[in-house]
Amino acid sequence: MEELKIGGAWLYTPQVWQDQRGRFSEMFRGQEFFQDLGYQLAVAQVNCSVSRQGVIRGIHFADVPPGQAKYVCCVSGTIMDVVVDLRVGSPSFKAWERVKLDAVSGQALFLSEGLGHAFTALSAEATVVYLCSAPYNPSGEHGVHPLDPDIGITWPEFGDVILSGKDAAAPGLEQAQATGLLPSYETCLAYARSLRQ
Repeated sequence: MEELKIGGAWLYTPQVWQDQRGRFSEMFRGQEFFQDLGYQLAVAQVNCSVSRQGVIRGIHFADVPPGQAKYVCCVSGTIMDVVVDLRVGSPSFKAWERVKLDAVSGQALFLSEGLGHAFTALSAEATVVYLCSAPYNPSGEHGVHPLDPDIGITWPEFGDVILSGKDAAAPGLEQAQATGLLPSYETCLAYARSLRQ
């Protein structure tokens, strides 16, 4: 696994076997994950979403602890997956990084607790599967508006952007920080250390 510029996010590139039947790859290997990151990813929930081009999902994050780490794979089509550092006090606070995930490469993105996650379909339709370290908890789940100019994500232009009502009503980064919604960098680091003990 290769760590991205934003600490707490890693890109996994599997070996892909291809022959006349199609392709095969191992999407997730618990032992290798443990060797690379130093702890086991406890999978509490697996989500699957299908999005059409123009849909943006996110920026989503959860209260830490326990947070919700995500291991994201695109199993059909292609997406632009985005990690945003929402941890107040982090050296890379407000920074974002994107990776292209698709069914052909089999790459996956792991985001540790406290990081924001968003994605958009680059193909006409894309199916995304993600392993989550904690189940969905409506009272602990939050969002920041994906088009907030204070973050400045460069989304592809496909015409009208389609957001859920919840994402469209999400606060900007400045408001989320002012109201104490964002996680603390130190709290996230302490929680990550506790997972490695």
